[in-house]
Amino acid sequence: MFEQLIHRNRIPTEWQKIPWHDPDFSRRMLREHLSQDHDAASRRASIIDQHVAWIHRAVLGEKPSTVLDLGCGPGFYADRLGKLGHTVAGIDIGPASIEYARAHATGTFILDSVLTHDLGSDYDLAMMVYGEFNAFSPDDAAALIDRVYAALRPGGHLLLEVHTHDFIVRLGDEPASWHTAQSGVYADQPYLCLSESLFDQGAALTHYYVFETGSDAMTHYLAMHQAYTDDEYRALLRRFDRVDFHPSLAGAGSDTGQDHLFVIVAAR
Repeated sequence: MFEQLIHRNRIPTEWQKIPWHDPDFSRRMLREHLSQDHDAASRRASIIDQHVAWIHRAVLGEKPSTVLDLGCGPGFYADRLGKLGHTVAGIDIGPASIEYARAHATGTFILDSVLTHDLGSDYDLAMMVYGEFNAFSPDDAAALIDRVYAALRPGGHLLLEVHTHDFIVRLGDEPASWHTAQSGVYADQPYLCLSESLFDQGAALTHYYVFETGSDAMTHYLAMHQAYTDDEYRALLRRFDRVDFHPSLAGAGSDTGQDHLFVIVAAR
C-alpha cells in the first residue's frame, strides 16, 4: 500500500482509465447517472432535453436519421432521439448502464468497447458527449476517429463534445484533496478517498486512493485525460470535409453550466 503512495507520481507506461467495465463499479456508477441532484455522471434530464432538441434541429435537420451513440451510458440521449423518430444504436462498456438502457430506453444497446466493436456503416450521425473523447489515449482517439469516419455514410456527421485545452491543464493542476462518503461510486460501504493530480506530457493524471472502512487494503484508481488545442482537434478530423465549432450542445447563448466543454461537428 505505502509503496504505491511513495511512487504515486510516476508516469504510467500505458494509458489508464477508471474501470467503467467492472460490474460493481458500473453498478455504483449507474446510481450517479440516475441522480437528478448533480451533473457529475450524466446531466440532469432538463439539460439533456435541451441538448437533444439542438441535435435534432441543428445537426439532423429534424429528419429521421440513423444515429450511433458512442459511450451511450444508460441511454438518456438515445432514448430521446429515438422518440423523435431517429434509429439509434448505443455502445458502452458499462454492463449496468447497458442493462438499464435495454430495459428503459428506445434503441439498440451493445455492451462492448467502441475501440474494438464492429461499428457497421451508413450512419447519418455518430456522437460522443460529455468529454469522454479526452479519456482516450491519443493513439486510441485517432483510431476511433478513423473507425467512425468509415461508419458514416457520405454526408454523415460526427458530433464530439470535448474538453477545452485549458480545462485539462487546470484539471492536472488541481491541489491534492480528500473526502469521505457513507457510500458512493468507489465503494458501497463508508470510505475515505485521497486524490492527487498532475499535468504531464499533454495529459492530466488524477489519482484516487480509496480506503474502505474495516479494510487494511487501498484501492488505486487513475483517470487520464488528454489535452488538445483547437488546431489539434482539427488535425484529428482532417479526413472530414468540414469541421465546425459550437459553444455547447444547447446552441449559442445557452447556459448549461459547462464552460469547460464545447462541441465539434464534422461533416463527411
